[in-house]
Amino acid sequence: MKPSVIVVTIFLLLVSVVHLIRLIFQWKVTANTVEIPVLASAAACIVTALLAGWLWRENKK
Repeated sequence: MKPSVIVVTIFLLLVSVVHLIRLIFQWKVTANTVEIPVLASAAACIVTALLAGWLWRENKK
């Protein structure tokens, strides 16, 4: 397995975990006075976890 694939997979998993933690603790995120909904983290958590799994699986073939 290429080192770049491992690094990107770990990065995507970390991003997914951070979004999951935001969901659990209901942290507020504001960007230029606009509050980002917590449900956006739910979608981001799922998408990044799926991308990490997809990348890992494709590289195992």
